[in-house]
Amino acid sequence: MLRSYLRLILFTLGLLVGVQVPGFIEDYAKRVDAHRLEAEQGLKGFRDTAQRFFKGDLDALVAHYRASSDPVMRSDAESVAQLVARDSLLQREWQALQGPWYQSAWHVLISANPELRKETLAAYSYQLLLVPEAIAWGLGVGLLLAWLVESQLLLLGWAFSGGGSRKAQERHWH
Repeated sequence: MLRSYLRLILFTLGLLVGVQVPGFIEDYAKRVDAHRLEAEQGLKGFRDTAQRFFKGDLDALVAHYRASSDPVMRSDAESVAQLVARDSLLQREWQALQGPWYQSAWHVLISANPELRKETLAAYSYQLLLVPEAIAWGLGVGLLLAWLVESQLLLLGWAFSGGGSRKAQERHWH
């Protein structure tokens, strides 16, 4: 009976963790989009200048600033280059989140920008979304966690009992 309650607790814990996944991915995507829009706004004037003099090529604008004999222009070249690099990073992040749900989830889990992921986690407030994706994530993580922990415990029990008798093995599976 205790084992059944432990299974339920593990399943419930997994369910509660799993339903957080879609909300976290959505919060991450909103954060990326907000930063992306901010970066675009910061580059607006430089984009206009690059459009007028360099056919829209921001890298050519930065190269021009770097090659200038004016020390102020050379100094600003690094600032503009950082803005361009930040905009490029945020555009790539945003594009990676535009695919199917499993691609977005994999991206946030494995290759998301660490700074943005940390920022999102720090500001994340736990929520209980009752949308199909959250329910599916919750059930999946709950079942997986319960199955993994119970399998590990059964393997440990089997290893410490030296393989155990057939009767003991049947008892564990019922």
